[in-house]
Amino acid sequence: MSAPRYLLPVITVAQLLSTSLWFAVNGVMPDLQRGLGFDDSAIGWLTSSIQFGFILGTLCFSVLMIADRFSMRWVFLVCAVLGSGFNLATVTLPALPMDVRSVALVTLRFATGFCLAGIYPVGMKLASSWYDRGLGAALGFLVGALVVGTALPHLLRALGTNWAWQNVIEVTSGLAVAGGLLVAWLAPDGPHLVRSARVSPKALLVIVRDPKVRASAFGYFGHMWELYAFIVLTPVMISAYLNTSVSRAVSMLSFYVIAAGGVGCVLGGLVARRFGSAQVAAVLLACSGTCALLAPWMHNAPWWLFALWLLFWGTTVAADSPQFSTLTAQNAPREVVGSVLTFVNCLGFSITIVSIQLLTELSLMYTPWPVLPLLAIGPVLGLLAMRPLLRPAVRISA
Repeated sequence: MSAPRYLLPVITVAQLLSTSLWFAVNGVMPDLQRGLGFDDSAIGWLTSSIQFGFILGTLCFSVLMIADRFSMRWVFLVCAVLGSGFNLATVTLPALPMDVRSVALVTLRFATGFCLAGIYPVGMKLASSWYDRGLGAALGFLVGALVVGTALPHLLRALGTNWAWQNVIEVTSGLAVAGGLLVAWLAPDGPHLVRSARVSPKALLVIVRDPKVRASAFGYFGHMWELYAFIVLTPVMISAYLNTSVSRAVSMLSFYVIAAGGVGCVLGGLVARRFGSAQVAAVLLACSGTCALLAPWMHNAPWWLFALWLLFWGTTVAADSPQFSTLTAQNAPREVVGSVLTFVNCLGFSITIVSIQLLTELSLMYTPWPVLPLLAIGPVLGLLAMRPLLRPAVRISA
């Protein structure tokens, strides 16, 4: 049974809408700082809290085999509704005493991240239950939708310049519910669904001992060091260049830069069909790392050059993500592939917490420009780790 033509667009749009929850608060951060009294360090610990919620949620969903015990479309819907509820609860913060607002917001972001574990990975598994061939290209669309979804709050902030920050939160919550309903209505579980094995600690040893799994996993870790810190710091870079923190231009360019990664994911998936996932991921990793190294020279660059540099960085920094997922899935032993993917994703997102906290704190101590080259540490180490996959004898195709 082949997948209906509408299925991939449906899942892609649903992912885009529902993952707008991920950076909903980041899109209105200047408003929260002014209206609720949060300081500049809030951008780091609020993003880290949602990342930690996603990590713990992914582990819980995997250990309890939620997507195997229940229909994936209903898991997606329930998590989208719950996540939107936690996100929507943010609008109640002004009614709380000042000393409990930060704790409440961290808790709500953590809970939203936990729910995202039933949206992003479940959407990927739902697609894999229909696409036994061409999965690399399908993952390109789905990860691309995730990236555009994370950028969506910045677009809403830019379009709704007269909105209160609560309106942006309300709209993102509504979009998440719409995404869940779309999946529940039009995206049934596919015929190629394979019941996952229970998460096995053996997978951790495979990640370390198997040369090809280690190469793809550590390449992914280098990518993750850079990716989410870049997303968090994008409006910071633009604000520093324009010398303003609140403007339509900051929000709109932030959307374009982050969403460009979605286009990169799709194009990368298509190119990987011809040249191989390892080669495409390595080129993209090298490009994004080079962009990070160029940062100190960009803050005095002409406007057109600054924008082109940032758009190119945004395109390449996310585009290797689906290729690393494809490589890890192809290289892992069949009997532990689910466990390997779970642990690799969780370790990768754990790395993002470190890079986000470190770079946001350093950006507050200094300007972002001398700090941004630290993002290149991930691509450099990732490229070194990937060398076994780039040899012709072990070339892997999407």
